[in-house]
Amino acid sequence: MKIAAALLLSQVLWGGDVFLFAYFKEPAKSGVFYATSPDGYRWTPINGGQPVTKPDHPDELMRDPYIARRPDGVFHMVWTWEWRTLRIGHATSADLKSWSAHQEIPVMRDVAGARNVWAPELYWDKARSEWLIIWSSTVDGRFPETLSGGEQGNNHRIYSMTTRDFKTFSEPRLFFEPGYEVIDATLLEDGAKYRLIFKDERRYPLRKVLLASEGPTLRGPWSAPGEPFTESWSEGPSVLKIGGEYIVYYDHYRDPRGYRAASTRDWKEWRDVTAQMSFPPGAKHGCFLRLTGQEAARLPK
Repeated sequence: MKIAAALLLSQVLWGGDVFLFAYFKEPAKSGVFYATSPDGYRWTPINGGQPVTKPDHPDELMRDPYIARRPDGVFHMVWTWEWRTLRIGHATSADLKSWSAHQEIPVMRDVAGARNVWAPELYWDKARSEWLIIWSSTVDGRFPETLSGGEQGNNHRIYSMTTRDFKTFSEPRLFFEPGYEVIDATLLEDGAKYRLIFKDERRYPLRKVLLASEGPTLRGPWSAPGEPFTESWSEGPSVLKIGGEYIVYYDHYRDPRGYRAASTRDWKEWRDVTAQMSFPPGAKHGCFLRLTGQEAARLPK
């Protein structure tokens, strides 16, 4: 840990990039935790291992945090507010240390039959100067042909809405529908392409694996996915490109539980690089992002 800390400090002092992992711990009532890494492999908790921001409301959980940077440098974070609610959480920060009051966004409030909202993520659309927010929901009565594959009546698809100011929002719309239940979608801008990584949520027959598609824009359309690149019981993907390597980090939520990672250079052949990783104990579904040395220097110690 001392070696990793020294390497991280060196990168901060010399202005090099640093990687941040924002995550939660069960039962998601503590808040959002941070870990940093100099190389994307060795992750060390910071802030004394304590959460950086905590729930503001009595009924609030902070599951599945996702942080994105606006062009002006302000960070926006969204998260799952609760298991069976139709809202997500949202907050902003200039330094990743002090966060604004937590905003409740009722993204599926007006959708009849909506059951839940899970794992929101947000992306700045440069072409439209607006935020794209995506998440997974089950809406009763939709996609009855695949209902038998779900658990507890769940039958998720990926939905989206847009906003420019987090005051007014578009109507929610279907974002991704591959013909079976899916959750935990994440996006990566990759040159002239976009990558969509998601979880095949089917239980019968057992899938629960991660897949990847590609498309020409932030909104697709999305290609047929390649072969699964994780074992069953994998979820919560987040991806970094480091040099010529793409690393997908994910949460393996059945015994033996823990964070894992897979690496690829061409999105066809994958390597399990979990053995080379060190993750914070107890970390659950989070996000990974690249920071400048200046941004990293402002993080809580």
